[in-house]
Amino acid sequence: MDFVDYYKLLGIDKTSTSKEIKNAFRKLARKFHPDLNPNDKDAKKNFQQINEANEVLSDPEKRKKYDQYGKDWQHSDQFEKQKQYQQQSSDSRGARYTGSQSEGDFSDFFESMFGGAASSGRSRQVKFRGEDFNAELQLELIDAYKTHKQTLTVNGNKIRITIPAGIENGQTIKIAGHGGQGVNGGPNGDLYISFSIDNHPKFKRLGNDLYTSVNLNLYTAVLGGEITIDTLNGKVKLKVKPETQNGTKVKLKDKGFPVYKNEGQFGNLLITYSVKIPTNLTERQKNLFTQLSES
Repeated sequence: MDFVDYYKLLGIDKTSTSKEIKNAFRKLARKFHPDLNPNDKDAKKNFQQINEANEVLSDPEKRKKYDQYGKDWQHSDQFEKQKQYQQQSSDSRGARYTGSQSEGDFSDFFESMFGGAASSGRSRQVKFRGEDFNAELQLELIDAYKTHKQTLTVNGNKIRITIPAGIENGQTIKIAGHGGQGVNGGPNGDLYISFSIDNHPKFKRLGNDLYTSVNLNLYTAVLGGEITIDTLNGKVKLKVKPETQNGTKVKLKDKGFPVYKNEGQFGNLLITYSVKIPTNLTERQKNLFTQLSES
């Protein structure tokens, strides 16, 4: 896994206060938010890294481990346990482990430790949890509308997962035990899947509500009538009130997006009418409009 310098990523230094970290995160989050950069394929990745950096540096305990162990900070507890174990083993044989390893040696130490390097015959093997894996899954908005199954290939293994209806753009779910294999009989790591949901040409999603614009001809807007509109769950008929103005908004209850892990619950569909002025009128039609304007 490549090392990411969280301080450099947020544009701050190691002496920055929690307030400075928070301000830097907010500024970059607005800049790289995927919804504000629909044409930037790297925006989602940048946004996730910024979130990760903020999560670590805004937590005093995690920040302390990161400052001490660098890219190996997530394994710091395991390192301390192994160091304590080796020190106890050395003390029992009349020697003493000084723990003088430099920060630059941590990676080599972990590599030998996780690689199951041979130890003294009298030393027991220490179990270590496997590495967590991260993956990204891209979906169309219509795909996130219904619960469905997909097969992913992660680290050469095929994993079939169920994606619940209503999954959010940027949301991450955990698949327990599908990360890296544990060492010396330790538990496997977990698989974290983040979802990137593409924009829809007709519908905009905000939370559980959907927004769309519907063209309305002048005659129906003036006289009223019935129209058929599209939803993500098929077509529905809608009555239009007489004298409907351009920009009028109507709400269709429970015709929006499904609520995540709440079967049978939906948001609303909010429609904005766009009244279209007729073009290419005949002389007779123009005369009729003239008569109407003079009446």
